[in-house]
Amino acid sequence: MIWILFIATMALSLWAAARVKAVYHRYNQGTVRSGLSGGEVADLILRRLGIRHVEITHADGMLGDHYDPIHKRLVLSSNNFYGRTPAALGVAAHECGHAIQHARAYKPLHWRMAAVGLTTYANYIVMFLPLLGIATGLLTPVLGATILAVAWGVIMLFNLVTLPVEFDASRRAKAVLADFGFIAPGEEATGVRKVLDAAAWTYVAAFITSLAYFLWHLLPLLLGNRRN
Repeated sequence: MIWILFIATMALSLWAAARVKAVYHRYNQGTVRSGLSGGEVADLILRRLGIRHVEITHADGMLGDHYDPIHKRLVLSSNNFYGRTPAALGVAAHECGHAIQHARAYKPLHWRMAAVGLTTYANYIVMFLPLLGIATGLLTPVLGATILAVAWGVIMLFNLVTLPVEFDASRRAKAVLADFGFIAPGEEATGVRKVLDAAAWTYVAAFITSLAYFLWHLLPLLLGNRRN
């Protein structure tokens, strides 16, 4: 069963990642009618909404785009920073969505920020605790399963909170691009929507994976008396 769980969740994650790349590649073609790049759009969105003191920069690599709320830094991959495609503008506007959330004190974003440290430790636990238990034999099966259930529960809750954060950022991105006229109705708007919707599936896959492993470790503990 553990191999079935591993293969199934791995296949889901790989499918989600492959879909993002395929949809992104499809709509990372041509030039939007506005002629603006992702970096220019990000700057215009934040300035028009009165959001100051957010650094907009770029870095090498594909789809490494993110918003850093601690340092108030919006980082776009070079392709999206300089790109003038529906995909580039969609990703740039999505990251602006996180900056808008931060400026508007969007609660799920702050919950996710607060949970980053604990989730980092939980990830270390699920990676190394099974190896430590096998190598040393110091952990009983019940104790090991309990610790892993708690760790996977933390990761699952983090991924659960991430869902509204990401979906809301995409909703804001679609709205602001249309309202400010940065993308044209029709194929450009469709490209933005499909790119952002495909990206959302990676977060759904992460949540389903963490939920499955959480239940895998928790249920034997709850049913232990009946199953000895």
